[in-house]
Amino acid sequence: LPQDRAKRISSLLQPKNNWTKKEVGEMLNDNTSSITPSIATNLISALDSKAFSSSEKQAISILKKWNGSNNLKDIAPTIYQKWIYNYLKNTFQDELGETDFNMLLSTHIVKQIIEPQSRNESSIWWDDVATKNKKETRTEILNKSFHEAISALENQLGKEVDSWTWNRVHTLEHQHPLGQVAALRSVFNVGPFEVPGSTEVINNLFFNFTNAGEYQVKGGPSTRRVIDFSDIENSMSILPTGQSGNPFSKHYNDQAEMYNTGKFRKMKLNKEEIIKTSTKLVFIPK
Repeated sequence: LPQDRAKRISSLLQPKNNWTKKEVGEMLNDNTSSITPSIATNLISALDSKAFSSSEKQAISILKKWNGSNNLKDIAPTIYQKWIYNYLKNTFQDELGETDFNMLLSTHIVKQIIEPQSRNESSIWWDDVATKNKKETRTEILNKSFHEAISALENQLGKEVDSWTWNRVHTLEHQHPLGQVAALRSVFNVGPFEVPGSTEVINNLFFNFTNAGEYQVKGGPSTRRVIDFSDIENSMSILPTGQSGNPFSKHYNDQAEMYNTGKFRKMKLNKEEIIKTSTKLVFIPK
């Protein structure tokens, strides 16, 4: 895996050693990448600014100011991820073919190569093998990918760049096997929800790249917990959906909204409290 999350965690931990439970909880829900702004800056440096449309100028301005956050109303990650997808497609698909390229996108390898490949002026991968008697360069591929990305976003989300917010494309649906049947989806699946986070941030709600420009979360934290060993009975946790696997239980999905918004619930670790607040089901044989 790339270093993104480790670098972000280190940068947050190093300045202090008097963390509170609240602050640890906020860190677990951190949506900021320490790597993507520098990659965006590197990509922008390759652009030829002679013939930019108004949308392209606005998109570049947004990326230049980006701190790497992936919050619901951020616009930069929508632009960035679409540009990254097109850059990868225009770099590798001509050699690999569509099937193998899509396989590459589903691996951790592709996360590792995004940054170094984008800087490698002499890489043989820049050349499009489908064009004869021409050898494409890094500058040509990155410019082509940027223009295609902005055009695709205009077709997908409209002409107003300010409306290209992350919540419109990054969604989470907890899928049950029976939810694959359309008539049963609303009963068994939980969601879909518009969610913050992204691939390789601490709040690692990750996805596969697709040409559609929609980033459907395929995995993430299976639980979040904050435990203070000096106050163990007031520890906090949250689950992605709920404690019950029964779709007809009120506890099947009652933690989903809290999980999506970065909230926690008190863990019950005291026997008296557990008994006092629980229900008991007793089976008596005839």
